[in-house]
Amino acid sequence: MGVDAIPRYGPSALGGGVRRFVELTMVLARTEFKLRYFGSVLGYVWSLMRPLLFFGVLYLFFTQIVDVGKGVPHYGVYLLTGIVLWTYLAEATANSVTCLVQREALVRKIRFPRMVIPLSVSLTATFNLGMNFIAVIVFALVSGITPTVAWLEMIPIVALFVVLATGIGMLLSALYVRFRDFKPIWDVLLQVWFYASPVMYVASRYEEFAKGFQHVAMANPIATLLTWMGHAFIDPTTFPSAVAVGGVIPVLVALLTILAVFGIGWLVFTREAPLVAENL
Repeated sequence: MGVDAIPRYGPSALGGGVRRFVELTMVLARTEFKLRYFGSVLGYVWSLMRPLLFFGVLYLFFTQIVDVGKGVPHYGVYLLTGIVLWTYLAEATANSVTCLVQREALVRKIRFPRMVIPLSVSLTATFNLGMNFIAVIVFALVSGITPTVAWLEMIPIVALFVVLATGIGMLLSALYVRFRDFKPIWDVLLQVWFYASPVMYVASRYEEFAKGFQHVAMANPIATLLTWMGHAFIDPTTFPSAVAVGGVIPVLVALLTILAVFGIGWLVFTREAPLVAENL
C-alpha cells in the first residue's frame, strides 16, 4: 500500500485553533529557553560567549594575519553582525532537524498541532538572536556608528532570516523522521554554506575570484541579506546595496528562494504531520 493510501488519523500540523496554536508554540519556546540555562551559574552568558569567541578568533585572524578586512569600514561590526545572524540560522536549523524525534514521547502520547514543535525551536533561537543582537548594537555604537533611519531596514532583514531558518527547519524536521541521514548531511551543508557566504568577507570580494561571479553569488540568500544588512546598519555610503553589488535579478532570486524554501517546508511538514507518530 502506498503512502498516499495510508489513513491519516494522527493530529494535523495546524489543528486546534489559532489561539491554542500560538499559546502552545510560545509555551514550548519559553520552556526550552528557560531549561537551556537552568542550573547554570552564568545562564544566558554562555549563549553569548560562543559567537563572541568565534568573532574574536576570526577578527584577529582576518585583520592581523590574512588581512581580509583591509579597506572595509567597521569590519569588526560587519563580522560580528554576520556571525550572530549565521549563529541563529545554524542553531535554528540544526536543532530543528531532530526536534520531532527528541520529543517522541510527547508526540506519541498527546494530540496537539505538530507544527508547534519546529516553530517553537525557531522561536527559541530567535530569543537568543534578540539577546545577542543587543551586544551587536552596543559594539556598533562603541565603534562609532551613528544610528540612522536606515536601521529600520534591519527589521525586514532579520525577519527574512527567521523565515528562511523556519522554512528549512520545518522541511528537515519532517524529512528526518523518515530519513535519519539528513542530520549529518545538513551538518556538512551548513559548513559549505558558511564559507560560501560573505560572513567573514564582504560580497564585493566575489569579483576577485572571477569577473561577474558576484552576480551569481548574490543569488545566495545569505549573501543578499548580509550585504543589505551592511548597507543599512553600518554605512550606506561605503557599503553598497545588494542590488548595486549583484544586480536586480540575483537579489530577486535570493528573496524568492527564501519564500520558496518556507513554502516547501510548510507543505512538506503539513503533509507529513499526521504520520509523524507512526513513523517515529
